[in-house]
Amino acid sequence: MLHSRHYFISGTDTDVGKTLVACGLLRAAALRGLRTLAIKPVAAGAELTENGLRNEDALMLMAAMTEVLPYQQVNPVLLEPAIAPHIAAEKVGKRITVSQLAGICRGVMMQPADLILIEGAGGWRVPLNRHELLSGLASALQAPVILVVGMKLGCINHALLTAEAIRSDGLRLAGWVANQIDPDMACVEENLATLNAMLDAPCIGIVPYLARDERAADTVAGCMDISLL
Repeated sequence: MLHSRHYFISGTDTDVGKTLVACGLLRAAALRGLRTLAIKPVAAGAELTENGLRNEDALMLMAAMTEVLPYQQVNPVLLEPAIAPHIAAEKVGKRITVSQLAGICRGVMMQPADLILIEGAGGWRVPLNRHELLSGLASALQAPVILVVGMKLGCINHALLTAEAIRSDGLRLAGWVANQIDPDMACVEENLATLNAMLDAPCIGIVPYLARDERAADTVAGCMDISLL
């Protein structure tokens, strides 16, 4: 039984596998018969498709969730340059605010679903504009946080600092997932043991290093234990 209907997916850094883990969680929930939805409120980086500009992460989420939403609801703010969102927004003359994103997310959260994941961008302290951070969206939604830890040298420091920031914002760290992004990382087991001892939240999954052609939602779903959420 999930303790919350919605969770915010954050990471210890950019490119640590938030989308991969989110898709795995969606598929794990679906395999238990749960209805799932996902939102990527802000995405920086897009490619032109026959349907217009699209972000790869948002498309992956759409493929993994059970319920159907139009792209614009899954990814309401799409910025073409693959750079920090607030810089990308400034370059194209857009302004992104927490209240704007929270309103959009609440609209999606009114849909019938058993599990809704809201995926962030980059790490926890990512600016939306010169005064607001994306972490403010998680606070506005009062969403428990699932932290994706990119397993590489330095991950313990990154994970502990992020967990500290999440709690200082008044949010619950619901669980964390270890994703081995460095195939040559030394002392993986020792690092996992330290994280288990020092992060006051359950480890709900350990994802081994996966080559790009192995990164399927079903593969990652097998690494998840959503009963711990």
